[in-house]
Amino acid sequence: MYKYLLTFIWLPLILFTSGCTSSTQVEQEYGISSINAEIPVPKNAKEIEVTTTSSNPNIKIGVKYELDNIGGEQGLYRPDSYFNKLEDAGWVELEDKRLGHVQFFEKEGTVIAIEIHEDTFDIHEMNKDAKY
Repeated sequence: MYKYLLTFIWLPLILFTSGCTSSTQVEQEYGISSINAEIPVPKNAKEIEVTTTSSNPNIKIGVKYELDNIGGEQGLYRPDSYFNKLEDAGWVELEDKRLGHVQFFEKEGTVIAIEIHEDTFDIHEMNKDAKY
């Protein structure tokens, strides 16, 4: 009798916990940015526009992508998985240059600025003589 009772109690618990642990987050697939082949971009990000001219003399070229909830509610959250992918690709974050929603990364003398919002993000390649 107790065997059946224990089985009745433990079986759903085991099935529930194994279901929860097997539902790990699917790894994001990445492509490349249209402005620089060295910059990974989530494949499900939709390119909205490329900016070749800017009123900001520090920016060489920029691109805006749409990606649902990349920055969380109101763009307040850092997309760590994306930034980890950038670091895996050789980009080093310039933490002392961070300005709110804008993070800077450098790779082989090229500096990019990534501005995160709730459902969009911008990537700007900075001019060599940029002040940031």
